[in-house]
Amino acid sequence: MSQAATLEPIEPSAPLEDSKRDNDVPFVTKILRTLFSPSTVTVFFAIISALVIGALIVVFFDPKVQATMGYLFARPEDFFAEAWRAFSGFFTSLVRGSIFDWNQDSLAGAFRPLTETFVRATPLIIAGLAIAVSFTAGLFNIGVQGQLIFGAIFGGFIGFFWDLPPVIHVLVAVIGAIAGGALWGFIPGILKAKLGANEVIVTIMLNSIAAYFLAALLNTYTFHGDGFAGKSRIMGPNAQLPLILGPSYRMHLGVIIAILACVLVWWLLERSTFGFELRAAGANPEAAKTAGINVNRTLMLTLVISGALAGLAATGPTLGTEKALTAGIAGSIGFDAITVALLGKSKPIGVFFAGLLFGALNAGGALMQASASIPVDIVQITQAIVVLMIAGSEAVRYMRQKRRRELATTRKVEETPVAAPKEVGA
Repeated sequence: MSQAATLEPIEPSAPLEDSKRDNDVPFVTKILRTLFSPSTVTVFFAIISALVIGALIVVFFDPKVQATMGYLFARPEDFFAEAWRAFSGFFTSLVRGSIFDWNQDSLAGAFRPLTETFVRATPLIIAGLAIAVSFTAGLFNIGVQGQLIFGAIFGGFIGFFWDLPPVIHVLVAVIGAIAGGALWGFIPGILKAKLGANEVIVTIMLNSIAAYFLAALLNTYTFHGDGFAGKSRIMGPNAQLPLILGPSYRMHLGVIIAILACVLVWWLLERSTFGFELRAAGANPEAAKTAGINVNRTLMLTLVISGALAGLAATGPTLGTEKALTAGIAGSIGFDAITVALLGKSKPIGVFFAGLLFGALNAGGALMQASASIPVDIVQITQAIVVLMIAGSEAVRYMRQKRRRELATTRKVEETPVAAPKEVGA
């Protein structure tokens, strides 16, 4: 009689299953998912800490504070008085420039800073939505800046070159801007879907191409007409976004468009079938393929939608505030939108409030420089500090969670009893 040894099958444990499922997700996607999904507490303390650090930087470089440091031990009260003046001046100037200026003579003038905050926040909100949509699908669309530029080119050209009736003209110009951004988003989308190209590298290169292409167009007679090279013709009056609070304010219809865009993106991501496929592809592409989802098609369409939103963001400066194309029409909106999406946790409602925060910082920065002699660059420094603090805290949290999962998996494997071999006879 021959004997053979067999082992009882061991049921896979939950930590092992989670680890295997986690390993199916690309490493870069896991890092970005952690970075763009910070806890609310982390975001709150990052904002507060960044504002305090920004105020302390202002105190440190204030000339009067530096002068009092020369005799700090002789008259310390002078140092602390000047330090408090600079520290509090940072916050008072920020509030006066972005929410309510109590030094104005009229109520309309006092509330003008709040409208400026909404005006500056409008393109940031829509561009932040473009980043949020792409990230939900596991894509990091760095090309929002270039897509915004192409949206400005298309929408701006329709705005100053065509002559259409009221309402129709501005509507067609907005649609043209959306089409321009979608076209520039389609290029990395098709390359990603068909060739597996890295969207980060492709979109970065497309940003430069878009910027140089705009600069070349602005040197053509078609764009600048009888004006000077570097600036296009003024948008036709029918193509400009209507002012919603009258000529005393710059607040235009783009603010309403930004709010509607937030609602639309929320519905797209949370209530539509495509949104489910998009989230599934971002969570685990292999599992999505197994479920019958065309992942390549979903990723391509996601970048097209992201580009369309970036093009829509271009209507704010192009048709709303600047009313003409320049080489700097996009400013740093496309890159600031990354931080807006980061603060907003890639959720439409979060992106909306994060865009308002950045709009307030930008609006308040002008008054800081004018009234308190605070360099406007402090706004960029404050924004950078927010990103660094969130990235640092989330990196630590990610490593702790990873270590905790590894320990749990190891402990589970060690505690799982291995069945004794059974003897079977042939």
